[in-house]
Amino acid sequence: MNAIPHRIFLTEEEMPKAWYNLRADMPEQHEPLLDPATREPVTLEALSHIFCRELAAQELDTTHRYIPIPEPVLEYYKTYRPSPLVRAYGLERQLGTPARIYYKFEGGNTSGSHKLNSAVAQVYYAKQQGITHLTTETGAGQWGTALAMACAYFGLELTVYMVKSSARQKPQRRAVMETFGARVVESPSPTTQVGRALLARYSESGGSLGCAISEAVETAANTPNCRYVLGSVLDQVLLHQSIIGSECRIAMDRIGEYPDIVIGCAGGGSNLGGILCEYMADRLQGRGHARFIAAEPAACPSLTRGRYAYDYCDAGQIAPLAKMYTLGSGFQPASIHAGGLRYHGMSPVISKLYHDGFIDEARALGQTQVFEAARRFAVAEGILPAPESSHAICAAIQEAERCREEGVGRTILFNLTGTGYFDLAAFQQYNTGAMVDLSPTEAELIQNFRGLEACAQGPHSY
Repeated sequence: MNAIPHRIFLTEEEMPKAWYNLRADMPEQHEPLLDPATREPVTLEALSHIFCRELAAQELDTTHRYIPIPEPVLEYYKTYRPSPLVRAYGLERQLGTPARIYYKFEGGNTSGSHKLNSAVAQVYYAKQQGITHLTTETGAGQWGTALAMACAYFGLELTVYMVKSSARQKPQRRAVMETFGARVVESPSPTTQVGRALLARYSESGGSLGCAISEAVETAANTPNCRYVLGSVLDQVLLHQSIIGSECRIAMDRIGEYPDIVIGCAGGGSNLGGILCEYMADRLQGRGHARFIAAEPAACPSLTRGRYAYDYCDAGQIAPLAKMYTLGSGFQPASIHAGGLRYHGMSPVISKLYHDGFIDEARALGQTQVFEAARRFAVAEGILPAPESSHAICAAIQEAERCREEGVGRTILFNLTGTGYFDLAAFQQYNTGAMVDLSPTEAELIQNFRGLEACAQGPHSY
């Protein structure tokens, strides 16, 4: 009989009552967001025209280590949290590895992902401010679904710009969003100035998260009593996702485990930021021994092949600029099935931690090897994972196989933040051998990097 159960559950009473702000422990802060017009650091007042005021304040907060979770948000969390920490005994047996593999399973809600953790918080603060309408973008659809759920619960209207290639790959996601009352628009669309301009330039474009962000921001600016909300990248989002790592720490402490390796998929940063936060706090404070790995798609390799530079957060260049690892705001990613990882840049927090060596490795993975890892995991653990989360699974399998080859029993922790039940067309493509690996050429990257030179110009040099 195994001493550690397959699933470790916390009680509602054990669920964290505050979000952990990783920035409060960082020895150096990432560079400030810049106003796209003045190139000056953005102020609370300026951000409050884009985001709700409380969220803008969270975005700029570098001092408070813990921020209390409002009671109405906690009450909603209790409908699907705490989420289980799972010992992957089946995967360990399949791999014949001495590694101990754990994953935090965030797919146990209707959105099928971790995105609900931030959606509930952002909609709550909008409701408290008296906002009546929100806009957003979504890639694979998990964020759009989560936000639609939260808006329906708190009674706000929602417009979602969904990346066109993902909308057509996953029409069921659109159906779920519309069931919860959201208006869903394929991006790029003819409904905005930015969308029309991009359609004129790239008539056959499958869209990008950068483009969808521009459309959502433009719509928010032109809609009365409306604000824009984002599902990844921003500091406020990583703050809300810290509940994943905090729950994980409590559960692992209970069973006497400490991870040697922590893995998360990396597109915008919310997944990786959520799982690593508590153990990264140890690293930043000079204790702990965990090694951190970011697993990203080879088709959109911002960490492994991008530049660490100021860049626009959106393709239309109307949102603030951020110092981050980026492929250029004009980058048009290939239509891979991990739609949630098709963002041109990376969270400023994640970028800074990687640049300063606190995140040990970024690993770019092709989608065929990712789907093979997803298949192996599904067979061993009985859960069909999302393509995004499967990048973390792939890296975890690689590390577990290395443990087998070296005869070392390391503890591996990864974030399983979504299910793949709306991605059956992708799995069918993989099963029939029709799936191909895609990655940008050096020439394509260099072309996009040229746009970064203009971002470096302005009143100040950072």
